[in-house]
Amino acid sequence: MNASKSGLILAALLGGATLLAACDRNGANPDGNDAMAKAAATAFAHDEQAWRDKRRNDLLQPEGWTSLIGLHWLDPGAHYLGSAPGNGIQLAMGPAHLGMIEIEDRQARLVPDASATLTVDGQPFTRPQPLRTDQDPAGPSVIGFDGGKGHATVIERNHRLALRVKHADAPSRVHFAGLDYWPADTAWKLAGRFIPHEPGRTMEVANIIGGMDAMSNPGVVEFSKDGKVYRIEALDEGEGVLFLVFADRTNGHGSYGAGRFLDTPMPDAKGNVVLDFNQSRNPPCAFTSFATCPLPPPENRLDLAITAGEKGYHRP
Repeated sequence: MNASKSGLILAALLGGATLLAACDRNGANPDGNDAMAKAAATAFAHDEQAWRDKRRNDLLQPEGWTSLIGLHWLDPGAHYLGSAPGNGIQLAMGPAHLGMIEIEDRQARLVPDASATLTVDGQPFTRPQPLRTDQDPAGPSVIGFDGGKGHATVIERNHRLALRVKHADAPSRVHFAGLDYWPADTAWKLAGRFIPHEPGRTMEVANIIGGMDAMSNPGVVEFSKDGKVYRIEALDEGEGVLFLVFADRTNGHGSYGAGRFLDTPMPDAKGNVVLDFNQSRNPPCAFTSFATCPLPPPENRLDLAITAGEKGYHRP
């Protein structure tokens, strides 16, 4: 984003936030309170713009969600891999022949092609070796190709293995259409209360590829808006935040039809949490057909129009 465009966005945020946070203009508030309100509005606007800038940068990283070019399911047996016709797994981009991937007992093994220049986890790859999946505590093995522009990993979904492929020159990254938001609004930064479940509880969450995933479900977040109480079952993916997958009345009417995501800081000792719906974001499947996003559980479908955060993405 260029500096002038960023400045315009920040100015718009500042204007909206100042109007919302400013004190009564009828003379009842001293100048000191008015200055504090303006300072708070400025800080809010800067924080929201910083989040938006990071959000865009993360999406557009060479290995970000917009770089996905394929999701290939791996049946048992051996499969030749590369972009040339005739490969059992034909990649959308990259070398004509990468090698052969073998699947046995839900384990993956890669045999490199003699003509391919590959790396695994950043190291030159010249001999057959097993590949870790994304379920491994160490994370998946990363196959590098095409001079480091391409990356492939083995993921496990619905008790099946798949090869997830990314490339820095993916059309969805090169032709990224940008993000659109509702105006940042302090009225959508809400105090909430975390109510814990029993330790170890999981929740079956449907995903966009038609399966179910058992996800850690440590508790529920409760908040109020316009005098009504709402609840969202929280998930924990081990990233130090509560992960909220929710649907609301804007889905398909301004926001992405399949729901949105929101991260909140972990609750404090008293169970207090802050839900900043201005930072609601689209799931990866809004940008690519090759993601495996979780869908909002029935408990998280809110009878509320959350006119805050990211709007629906229009693929070019």
